Amino acid sequence: MILQEILYKVAIRSVHGKLDVEVKDLQLDSRKVSKGSVFIAVRGTHKDGHEFIEAASAEFPAAIICEQMPAILKEDITYIQVENSAVASGLLAHNFFGQPSEKMKLVGVTGTNGKTTIATLLYKLFTSLGYTSGMLSTVENRIGDKTLPATHTTPDPISLNQLLHEMLEADCSHVFMETSSHAIHQHRIEGLHYSGGIFSNITHDHLDYHKTFNEYIRVKKLFFDGLPSDAFALTNSDDKRGEVMIQNTAATKYTYSLKTAADFKGRILENNLTGLVMLVNDQEVHFRLIGEFNAYNLLAAFGAAICLGEEKSEILRNLSVLSGAEGRFDYMISPKEKIVGIVDYAHTPDALENVLSTIRKLRRNDERIITVVGCGGDRDKTKRPIMGEVACKLSDKVIFTSDNPRSEEPGAILNDMEAGLNTAAKRKLISIIDRREAIKTAVSLTQPADIILVAGKGHEKYQEIKGVKKPFDDKAVLKEVFLIMDK
Repeated sequence: MILQEILYKVAIRSVHGKLDVEVKDLQLDSRKVSKGSVFIAVRGTHKDGHEFIEAASAEFPAAIICEQMPAILKEDITYIQVENSAVASGLLAHNFFGQPSEKMKLVGVTGTNGKTTIATLLYKLFTSLGYTSGMLSTVENRIGDKTLPATHTTPDPISLNQLLHEMLEADCSHVFMETSSHAIHQHRIEGLHYSGGIFSNITHDHLDYHKTFNEYIRVKKLFFDGLPSDAFALTNSDDKRGEVMIQNTAATKYTYSLKTAADFKGRILENNLTGLVMLVNDQEVHFRLIGEFNAYNLLAAFGAAICLGEEKSEILRNLSVLSGAEGRFDYMISPKEKIVGIVDYAHTPDALENVLSTIRKLRRNDERIITVVGCGGDRDKTKRPIMGEVACKLSDKVIFTSDNPRSEEPGAILNDMEAGLNTAAKRKLISIIDRREAIKTAVSLTQPADIILVAGKGHEKYQEIKGVKKPFDDKAVLKEVFLIMDK
């Protein structure tokens, strides 16, 4: 493409050089720049791309996009000064890849909990309805029936638009995408045209990045503020911030709820290990998913599908047979002792409380709940004592263990979690840093029909320790220990 063509909508302050040069690719990493590239110098949370302009210039790219012009300008390179490089990167990527989101129905799902399950349900639903669909999620990316690994909840704008372009090339008509608060704040979704947005809920998370809860809410709300008038904005009206999210949007507003009047109203009739029986807009349906939190996820998927023009009975018929996302209330039962093992991604206080509350409701008698849980390193420390308190309040026995400690010492993280406990809670607690040993210990403490929850990592197949990702799969380890126990 020609440089001038991909500058559509970019706020430019000054230009030094030609605009009719050919562009081979876009790069945010100076190490990947070559002749014909456009290097975009973005100020990140850890590094400032402007520091690498000189290194990028040595490769003679077609152009350099920056907020501040370098002291030395090379004659064979075009330099474009913009108001905001992060915003420009989204617009440039959208234009470079042919504005793919304009040619498909792109739906963004945002909120603290439920994003992955809602996006997965919508992807599976629209696939079962006969559409070629795409998905961008924490667990995986999907282009039709092709699976690609996911590195971030929402990729950088160049990777994101390239994926959307590939989805368009594969004839995807609908794409369902988790939209994280980091991505909104860092302008990774700039330039995208959304057909709809869904708000699940907002609770305590990511305060290491956003600093305050009000700022976290403000950033989430920006997504809905930016929706166009031809889109829909679907919100959970049972969340006290649900209405706030959509109050300034130009999109058509819709609500879903289990507790109040809403456009898409649900009521739980039965909730057990075989699934949910619900009234959905006065129609009784049996779903495979379990728990009140999944009742909300199902309502969100149902409402979005209606907003996208699908027929009610077909939506419910297809939704009723779907499973959720991997690592979200994944459960197994040991063959001999009938111990129930549940693996869940719950890594916020609210998510952990939802999962444990659901397990307590599913108990038939006095089965004990044994919870294995940790907290991630280099992330929001303020939630650690709350996570510890929630785990002990709703469990009969708790084992604190290592999650993804990253650069932190695992023992220090467990101490932070323990700081939230009173004397009674501490009597329930064992701390075992080694996660495999923690899971083995939890199983050894069980009696027949007890329930083990292994929380925090869900679908992840690794543990990140001191910069190294080591293979680790909660579900595989739990299965392995169950087999040994049943011999």
